[in-house]
Amino acid sequence: MARRIPSLNALRAFEAAGRLGRMTLAADELNVTHSAVSRQIQHLEDVLGVPLFEGPKNRLRLTEAGTTLLSGLNTAFDQIDNSVRAVADTQDGVLDISCPGTFTMRWLIPRLYRFQAEYPDIEVRLTASSRPVDFARDSFDVAIRVGTAPWPAGADVIPLFPEQTGPVLSPALAGTAGKHFTGAARLHTRSRLRAWDDWLTRSGIAVEAGGRVEYEHFYFMLEAANAGLGVCVVPWPYVTDDIRFGRLSAPHGFLESGHEYVALRRARRNRKSSLFCEWLEKEARAFVLSNPAPATLSQPAAIS
Repeated sequence: MARRIPSLNALRAFEAAGRLGRMTLAADELNVTHSAVSRQIQHLEDVLGVPLFEGPKNRLRLTEAGTTLLSGLNTAFDQIDNSVRAVADTQDGVLDISCPGTFTMRWLIPRLYRFQAEYPDIEVRLTASSRPVDFARDSFDVAIRVGTAPWPAGADVIPLFPEQTGPVLSPALAGTAGKHFTGAARLHTRSRLRAWDDWLTRSGIAVEAGGRVEYEHFYFMLEAANAGLGVCVVPWPYVTDDIRFGRLSAPHGFLESGHEYVALRRARRNRKSSLFCEWLEKEARAFVLSNPAPATLSQPAAIS
């Protein structure tokens, strides 16, 4: 059945007048005359067979029918605007980025001001997520993930840098537990339950850490390590500043985990996502060059 939709111009005129409260303001917004807005609204009332405004001309107010119609039009025009922005290849508007929460907090956000300064018309909207990417299901434009190939079909893959991990703990705890981490609690996070096992296998270093303590979020675990509650295995980008400023110690350095940080972009790219990924590549190169991770010590040095 064909939709019974009145003139779009008439609906736009009514929506602007109802939202702004005055026809003169609606005329200014639509760049037409007051009489043009009035005629469009009169036409709409004739088509619908109900009055949309009531009261004197200088103090018009919406009728019950007008209030109902305005509510629906506000939602409809918002949806139209979002749909147009979703397909328009412009250098402004919202850019939706999905990214693991701790990486967002510890690496992306401290650098994001440079992107915003370069592209002030792009509004970056961040969503914390580490789940597998499905661009057919999800609405974001770019996803930053850490893992290994194969990556999702239908996505452009932009490599950022290999992941390097290592155990870290507070300097005070390092002073008492030593390089074997004797008696120190071994901290884990539910998002990377195998971090310790993977690092121990790759490094070949023996440790004598104490009991296991598990945290729901990565940043909870990092705060616990900063507070001297134990030792945890973390990626280098998460603790660069903590180690530089002496808040954490990494007595065994860091080694590659076999995982990689990548940006995944919809194959149907747009200008905003292309600009963001180009900027992200540049920031990743600068990070790797200016912040080399301390190398993992050999086993004999670690246990001497």
